[in-house]
Amino acid sequence: MSSLLPQLPATLFVDADGQPRLVGRVILVTGATGGLGQLVCRTAAAAGATVLLLARQEKRLNLLYDALRDGGAAEPMVVTLDLSAQSDAQFEALAQAVASQLGRLDAVFHAASQFVQLAPLALQTLKDWERAIAVNLLAPFALTRACLPLLRAAPTARAVFCAEAHALAPTAFWGGFAASQAALPGLVRMLAQEHDDHPDLRVHLLIPGAVDTPMRERTHPGETRAQRRPVAELAPLILNLLGAAALPGDTGGTGGTAGAAGTADTAAAAPMIPASGSIVRA
Repeated sequence: MSSLLPQLPATLFVDADGQPRLVGRVILVTGATGGLGQLVCRTAAAAGATVLLLARQEKRLNLLYDALRDGGAAEPMVVTLDLSAQSDAQFEALAQAVASQLGRLDAVFHAASQFVQLAPLALQTLKDWERAIAVNLLAPFALTRACLPLLRAAPTARAVFCAEAHALAPTAFWGGFAASQAALPGLVRMLAQEHDDHPDLRVHLLIPGAVDTPMRERTHPGETRAQRRPVAELAPLILNLLGAAALPGDTGGTGGTAGAAGTADTAAAAPMIPASGSIVRA
């Protein structure tokens, strides 16, 4: 199934015994049709996982579904959902559908993101902020909460949240986009602390950095494409985040900030996240 990402070596997706690295795992990906979301879906599927594709545009979801099936992936589950207009009951119904149709859930990867045009606060509107907070903060919280029974039941579960680097250090003009993501380190910290006694559920916050995605083009219009890495370079890290094994260098103790290889480094400006989670800079 390496045909899903032909620019990467086929050996990346299998373990030392030649078995797909994520075989048997069920992974839910929000923002599945975006640049990062598509990479996560293709990476997970190429490694043998069953992928739940969640996004709001049905046509794009169907195209991704067809691409995965044509590449030999396990049958994906398609969920058309607008994360900006959901309720606890709807997220719980989704979790129940996953349980009844697939029987398990091993990981949730929150790739969905709502951009707010960079501008002075004086020019941003309540509507801008409401949608950004709904998609970037409330939906990841509520969907993860609804899926917790499934994740706790999994042998090795993962919850991966994503944010732009300004979530760690908001600055002028980043407004509702940075503010809505700035709460994610705290959310990850709390979720990790509440599962210190459940080490098989690990929580991470991924900062993708300068990768070539449509979202990065919007957030950094002054960058040239040559200044951004191909998004496919994140595939090895994504496999580490979603797999059953801990990140390389992860001892299971108090977490901090990890580099792309997953080894802990010190970053005084980044919040420290305890045992079951870490901030991962790609």
